[in-house]
Amino acid sequence: MTSDPLVVFTPSGKRGHFPVGTPILTAARQLGVDLDSVCGGRGICSKCQITPSYGEFPKHGVTVKEDALSEWNAVEQRYDEKRGLKPGRRLGCQATVQGDVVIDVPPESQVHRQVVRKAATARAITMDPATRLYFVVVEEPDMHSPTGDLERLERALRQQWDIEAVRADLSLLSKLQPTLRKGKWEVTVAVHKDHTDRVAQIVEIWPGLHEGGLYGLAIDLGSTTIAAHLTDLETGEVKASSGLMNPQIRFGEDLMSRVSYAMMNPGGDKEMTQAVREAINDLATAIAAEAGIDPELIVETVFVCNPVMHHLLLGLDPVELGQAPFALATSESLSLPAREMDLTAINPRAQVYILPCIAGHVGADCAAVALSEEPGKSEDLVLIVDVGTNAEILLGNTSRVLACSSPTGPAFEGAQISSGQRAAPGAIERIEIDPVTKEPRFRVIGSDKWSDEEGFEADIATTGITGICGSGIIEAVAEMRMAGLLDESGLIGSAEQTGTSRCIAEGRTNAYLIHDASAEGGPRITVTQGDIRAIQLAKSALYAGARLLMDEMGVDKVDRIVLAGAFGAHISTKHAMVLGMIPDAPLDKVSSAGNAAGTGARIALCNIASRSEIERVVREITKVETAIEPKFQEHFVAANAIPHKTDPFPELAKVVTLPSPSFNTGGDDENSGRRRRRRA
Repeated sequence: MTSDPLVVFTPSGKRGHFPVGTPILTAARQLGVDLDSVCGGRGICSKCQITPSYGEFPKHGVTVKEDALSEWNAVEQRYDEKRGLKPGRRLGCQATVQGDVVIDVPPESQVHRQVVRKAATARAITMDPATRLYFVVVEEPDMHSPTGDLERLERALRQQWDIEAVRADLSLLSKLQPTLRKGKWEVTVAVHKDHTDRVAQIVEIWPGLHEGGLYGLAIDLGSTTIAAHLTDLETGEVKASSGLMNPQIRFGEDLMSRVSYAMMNPGGDKEMTQAVREAINDLATAIAAEAGIDPELIVETVFVCNPVMHHLLLGLDPVELGQAPFALATSESLSLPAREMDLTAINPRAQVYILPCIAGHVGADCAAVALSEEPGKSEDLVLIVDVGTNAEILLGNTSRVLACSSPTGPAFEGAQISSGQRAAPGAIERIEIDPVTKEPRFRVIGSDKWSDEEGFEADIATTGITGICGSGIIEAVAEMRMAGLLDESGLIGSAEQTGTSRCIAEGRTNAYLIHDASAEGGPRITVTQGDIRAIQLAKSALYAGARLLMDEMGVDKVDRIVLAGAFGAHISTKHAMVLGMIPDAPLDKVSSAGNAAGTGARIALCNIASRSEIERVVREITKVETAIEPKFQEHFVAANAIPHKTDPFPELAKVVTLPSPSFNTGGDDENSGRRRRRRA
């Protein structure tokens, strides 16, 4: 066993042992990690910036000490003096391995940038925002009527717009008088009055008639990605949508890993809070630049997030969420100034609204899905599944709505997969396997052509084929099952059993070869037995959560299924059903809602009545706790089979004929080896 230090890269999850003194850039290249560099490692281009993380990392099985990397050197010092490095950043070409270390590759250092596929969904929203523009004519000061400028502005708002009372903080007061005089006593003010406010707040003032617009951000803060929609507060139009990876991934890919990091590293929660707030500021700056607006015109932000992200965003210790009874610091909605959350990239007087959480493991993101999809108003029984690292599930109709969360883990995002990667140009996102020849064809992000179509090679000349992302691995496993390469238990057959040389032996198990460019120095992309197990665990957790809600509702089937989130828009319903991610239903009754959580955030941003509505609705939703329900484990074990061990799938059988549930093994696979040992 090697004694060389272990280097773990996030967000890719790739890892390897390297001798002391190995540059981080070299380690990244040898592992196929997406770390940029154009200067040949001379410390000139700064493309290879990385962020080391220190402390206890139970998820990765390492403790990272302060001396895990070489000391800051003269090259880094010179670059920092000339161009500046963010605090905590190092240059990958200069920092060398000295001990076990966890390295985060930030988005700007990646050659193939993450594709955050949470675009805004078209939606008709009744506009009634909390923050509005008002043009007023203010009385000039009069020595015979000695009132202050703010009081006369307040009187103008009351007389001209029926706004009874306003307040203004010191930073607004400091610009009030020069603005009034510049506008010759005609000004436009942005006034914020939420559904719970008795007194409105002036958040901005402009001389004369302001026609530059007023904007808000609807932010879906997920465990893996942060997606934002810049929205016009006058029209509801989405001016730009953007996203980035959640930098907290370097502290743990799933929620409980981050809670563990906070438990085992004093101040760890503060580190994660700072990281995510900095990322949100970067995202706000980038999205304003994309839309060509001044960031100070962003005067309101609405957040939706799961409970752990909720606490870390607010600077609250999430430790209680990692142990029964999973108590939240607060489950109510929150309205507060953006400056209290260090959101400095937008208007300094901007306001924040955070939707209420439903329970300890069912957060504001699930509330946003409920606001968007309205299961409580559905006449038929609808199952809504928001697939992600932590899946939120709703089941309901006009009589009752149930909710739960299910710990699916990061496999659906391409993590913990041997050839897996985040969704980025070059990643395989679609795949088909011929059931006769067993040959694959696939599509990669960045090209609309299939791999066997003319022009494919030209399309991918700049990106290449780099790995397989979440949607790709899900389709690959389902296609392998339909092509007879995989049996019901999830076992990959040998070349003899499947009739294809693409099934290759890897120790005591087999793998399926999708693409091999190793001869040209490229990647060798396979689906291994370990990959199958990771997907089985994720999909079993998802299915078990849905079945648990169906048990509570007393039903064996649902009328329709809605897939929400990025996966809902990018995975075919057939593949999801073959895999057994969701219960059986007619395929034409399975639909996509896109980024429903983001849509809910936009609704709450644009309509204050919806805030009162969701605050009422969450009190009526029944939470089912998967962590303490004995039947969850029963459903989980049965759901390990593909598509399922005991539940029939009659609707799926109408459109797909699955091969024999098992191989006639001769005893050379891992499972038969276990059987021999048990018999012995």
